[in-house]
Amino acid sequence: MTEPFWQPTASLDTLRLRAQLYRHIRHFFAARQVMEVETPILSAGCVPEPMIEPLYTQYHGPGANRLFLHTSPELAMKRLLAAGSGAIYQITKVFRDNEMGRWHNPEFTLLEWYRPGFNQAELIQEVDELLQTLLHCAPAERLSYCTLFEQQVGLHPLHTPLSTLQEYVKPWGIDSVARLDRDSCLQLILTHQIEPQLGQHRPTVIIDFPASQSALARKKVTDPTLAERFEVYIQGLELANGFYELTDPIEQRQRFEQDRLKRTMLNQPTYPLDERFLAALTAGLPDCAGVALGLDRLLMLITKASHIEEVIAFPINYA
Repeated sequence: MTEPFWQPTASLDTLRLRAQLYRHIRHFFAARQVMEVETPILSAGCVPEPMIEPLYTQYHGPGANRLFLHTSPELAMKRLLAAGSGAIYQITKVFRDNEMGRWHNPEFTLLEWYRPGFNQAELIQEVDELLQTLLHCAPAERLSYCTLFEQQVGLHPLHTPLSTLQEYVKPWGIDSVARLDRDSCLQLILTHQIEPQLGQHRPTVIIDFPASQSALARKKVTDPTLAERFEVYIQGLELANGFYELTDPIEQRQRFEQDRLKRTMLNQPTYPLDERFLAALTAGLPDCAGVALGLDRLLMLITKASHIEEVIAFPINYA
């Protein structure tokens, strides 16, 4: 019988670089008086995001129930914010089902932080400063989502007829394009055609996403069809996703219910909402902005790795 492969897929030098990266991140936030926190990986509810599938387990103790491995620490961290924690950050493992490939592992590491009193522009500036510190890169450029689509593919993401978007993605071998909604088409166009061009010479920050793609972000006061959401790209790779956070508990519940309905229409399973998070919003979430940044992908950029397995000690196939 052949012995199973037991060695790490990342080199020891790369694992030392990971440890060094974490030290630099912690120094960055300590200098800004942002407190490091730790929140549970397991929760009773989850965000009903149509594009993300959670992993879960069965708990057999008192109050036995299905518990979800968090896809992001966001909801628990916002409970801390509502309790008066002030500015906080966390480096944590997160889990997403059916995500595996060059840039994906179902278990991966996020850096997530929240800044009470910051708006979207102020948080983008801090993300930019962190990346310049860690990557020694040039300052980021900023582009709006709608302008980017018009420049790159000649389509306006909000005004182009859905049928035109469906026809546009058909050559990529997508099954049943007639069943795709607008956001699904836009996401396909973004990932297949636009993303590879982004951040080639310096980080690119995309702002003003469609509100329909931003369940946890505030809508823009000047244009409610758009949201105060941003993403950061470097060398064609999505690295970070941030929001000027929604604080209205009634609107948040409505958005969650809309996403649950969308999951039903897509024949996806639905899950219970995180009622403790919604109760924290009712108690009062401070005005804040927050962002999640993928540390495995960041380490891939630092080491010039071509596959995520090169920066993780034991990816899912070798767990």
